Amino acid sequence: MQKSVDSKFDGAPPRLSSPWVFFAITFTITWGFWLPAIVFDLTFDSALGLALLLLGLTGPGSTGVGLMYLLYDESSRNDFWDRVKNPRRIGGWWYVAIFLYPPLTFAVAAVADILLGGQGYTVGAWVPQLTSNPAAFLPTLLFSSLPPVLEELGWRGYALDQLQRTRSALTAGLILGVVWAVWHLPLFLIGGTNQHDVVGFLTLRFWLFMVGVVALSVAFTWIHNGTGGTILASIMLHSWTNFTLQTVEGTLRTDVFFYAIVLWAFVGLVTLVWGAETLTSGDDIPHPTLKTRPKG
Repeated sequence: MQKSVDSKFDGAPPRLSSPWVFFAITFTITWGFWLPAIVFDLTFDSALGLALLLLGLTGPGSTGVGLMYLLYDESSRNDFWDRVKNPRRIGGWWYVAIFLYPPLTFAVAAVADILLGGQGYTVGAWVPQLTSNPAAFLPTLLFSSLPPVLEELGWRGYALDQLQRTRSALTAGLILGVVWAVWHLPLFLIGGTNQHDVVGFLTLRFWLFMVGVVALSVAFTWIHNGTGGTILASIMLHSWTNFTLQTVEGTLRTDVFFYAIVLWAFVGLVTLVWGAETLTSGDDIPHPTLKTRPKG
């Protein structure tokens, strides 16, 4: 049953706080920078293309922060930034969960492939370079970490909280996952991105990526709610997932197991153990107080 707004926070939200407003603004900003790259046949390997890529990546975060300042009261704004920068809000067990989730789920998929006679995985292109260049990991680390910071201030920092005002955690995570997956679409049509150069558009790996992002979104919701809405936890999980998947790369069959089976099996597990309503054993889910209250 869908929860009423009153059970989620004190006072109905103004119309501007709808998560769909956030999505509309985010897509306008991001695609406004990325679509010209398609139209003018730019690649993100070029200086101008890289600038467009980075500006587009700011869409979720800038929208989330902007709406947060516009709509949240002062205490909720302060709490937002505390959830971004305070590592003490993440309990020890949740640090373990964050750092085990990407490699463990990938390892299960790789082992399944190996047991069926496959190779399981290969190492990322940057790994062999470490023998001659110990700093070879730095570009991968940078591009694994920067996008999550720019994105998570909006996706989990703002949109997920708004979705969970009137929806269960599972439903909110699934909705956000679909939107998050669609948001990536222009990247499949622009050279210089992993989505274009490795995955490809409308390939099997494309569909695996799309369904995998939705499953990942539920895992992010689990971490978000379990840590009391700590945005830093989502940034860490996003960064570590990116870095893991650029360090070890799966075969096609490994990717099928990983994106279509293992990640979704994990969704089923956390839903079974913690329940679809909150995906956590506690009730410490953030519903920031909004400035505007209904009239009458």
